[in-house]
Amino acid sequence: MNILLAIHHFPPSYSAGAELYTYRLALWLVAHGHTVQVVCIETLADDQAAGVRAEYEVYQGIPVWRLHLGLRGAHPEWPYKNPMVAAWLAEHLCSERPDLLHLHSGYLIGAGVLEVAHAHALPSMVTLHDYWFLCPRITLLRGDDEVCHAIPENPAGCAWCLRLEQRRHRLPDRWSHGAAGWAWMALASRPEAGQQAARRAYVQQTLRLAQMAIAPSRFLAGRFAGLIDPERLRVVRLGMDAQGLSNAAPPFTSPTLRLAYIGQIAPHKGVHVLIEALQRLPQSGRPLSLALHGGLTSFPAYVRQLKAQIRNDPRITLAGPFSSDQAATVLGAADVVVVPSIWYENSPLVILEAHASGRPVITSALGGMAELVHNEVDGLHFRPGDAGDLARQIERLRNDPALLNHLQAGIRPAVSVDQEMRQLMGLYEQVVQRGFDRLSQRRGG
Repeated sequence: MNILLAIHHFPPSYSAGAELYTYRLALWLVAHGHTVQVVCIETLADDQAAGVRAEYEVYQGIPVWRLHLGLRGAHPEWPYKNPMVAAWLAEHLCSERPDLLHLHSGYLIGAGVLEVAHAHALPSMVTLHDYWFLCPRITLLRGDDEVCHAIPENPAGCAWCLRLEQRRHRLPDRWSHGAAGWAWMALASRPEAGQQAARRAYVQQTLRLAQMAIAPSRFLAGRFAGLIDPERLRVVRLGMDAQGLSNAAPPFTSPTLRLAYIGQIAPHKGVHVLIEALQRLPQSGRPLSLALHGGLTSFPAYVRQLKAQIRNDPRITLAGPFSSDQAATVLGAADVVVVPSIWYENSPLVILEAHASGRPVITSALGGMAELVHNEVDGLHFRPGDAGDLARQIERLRNDPALLNHLQAGIRPAVSVDQEMRQLMGLYEQVVQRGFDRLSQRRGG
């Protein structure tokens, strides 16, 4: 099968969850005899005139088209409907004819790629790694860092949410207990509200052009249930290469309870909540340590905030990023992995990796995190954003080694990569057949 994978970014310059998943998928497809190409956005330049420059390379056996976009003079709709990317893809499909387009993110690359695929009778499917098709902030996390529990019917609510990213709007909203936002949203003729209405209509319309959508968690699938017909929405659990973590040191009762955070050092990941939780615990008693693993350059202001929060606490280390071949070593140096995100995580790979290495997980009782970690069985839940409740769960493990042993014993084998890929290939075949049937109907008409 000939498959075109579209993603906002791709390694080696970018290595967040969706990028790493797409990289792993491409490697598996190539290794199993399929023809694969990846198209991604490599750079954005506000100081360059609008346009697209494509660079082709073969990265670790994977053919990759890296697009460099100039954004000077960009239209407000380009973050979700990028005509430059759509035009490039349309031209690309004139010379290349894949069997399937598999989109892994609408962010930066735009939902227009689904329109182009539809216009060229190319079957398409989407993996929903996040909430981009629902939320202009992608995360369903409001501008005031509160979780968005329900998408507002009035798009002005999304426009106000974006304004809350600015302190001059966030403070009045907080002081008025939300009245400032309601007053602003009542003026529904504001340009921002119109822009959000246009975005919402377009991305939801284009999402319906895909023959199938995949969600890695039941929680995320539920969020899209009203937008996608049930027969076109599937839950496919992420697979895990447990053998790759087989070199992790086996769990043992160490004198120090060793906590690890692994992931982006970013506000929505709740690293500040974890630091506060640890600092609430007394220095006396069983020693504690916390290693924070993740890049320190993407959110410099947040990193400065964390450094000020840590101060001179010798228990906490900003360990920085690590390469994928070091994962077993990093996990082997931890007793427990903590996932303190304050947004609706979908299906964090770090939870699967922690369990594959025999490490229990303490996680926010939110979204796909609560779905992957079974409370009191293979990990512990705490109230999202509640440092006191997280401190309570850490203290339980600190004082009760038997609890840690119980959670380790409760970990069950994850879905394997081959199991996931076999399921995915079955869906690929369904989508391609649907596209063939649709094309036949067109010609027959």
